[in-house]
Amino acid sequence: MSHDSVSHQPGRVRLARGVSPWLLPTVAAAAVTSLLSRRDRRWALAAVPLTALTGGMLWFFRDPERTPGTARILSPADGVVQSIDPWPDGRTRVAIFMSPLDVHVNRAPLAGTVTSIEHVAGGFVPAFNKDSDKNERVVWHLDTELGDIEMVQIAGAVARRIIPYLTVGAKVARAERVGLIRLGSRVDVYLPEGIEPAVSVGQRTVAGVTGLDHG
Repeated sequence: MSHDSVSHQPGRVRLARGVSPWLLPTVAAAAVTSLLSRRDRRWALAAVPLTALTGGMLWFFRDPERTPGTARILSPADGVVQSIDPWPDGRTRVAIFMSPLDVHVNRAPLAGTVTSIEHVAGGFVPAFNKDSDKNERVVWHLDTELGDIEMVQIAGAVARRIIPYLTVGAKVARAERVGLIRLGSRVDVYLPEGIEPAVSVGQRTVAGVTGLDHG
């Protein structure tokens, strides 16, 4: 069985933590304008797009349950492998681009302990742009059985808020939810020296399921 073959569990989808500030006002506005449209049809001009926006946000902020894959290092994000780059220190960076249609909840690539979470201020160019390395981002370090693993959540042109779910010192299970990037963005994982990536540029990944290594 491939690492991608077990992913979603139908019927077990919830909303991501950290979306209330965006979702609740939209739901309230849609509900109010829908009620008002019963008295005056002109309110439907607002009710219809607000209801559609609510439905879209419910889809964008879905958080499906996942059955973890069997590889040692799992993808932290749903999306497409944008690049695979050797790093000067011997590690390999795997960059995964998340479109606005992908699940935005990110997961731990390995089990371990969170040793560092650093927020770095920056710009908001599109995440598929090479200059997105200078974007707003959160840099994670995990102490794992393979040593230190670095993961970077990068905000894009639309996604301007990264919400970590954990704090330094937290124990994390493989494929456990670690944070949210609102709307499209990018997540990078640095594979330790000597570990060859099992994915290729252009390949789709499923967070917590797709294996990034051959282990």
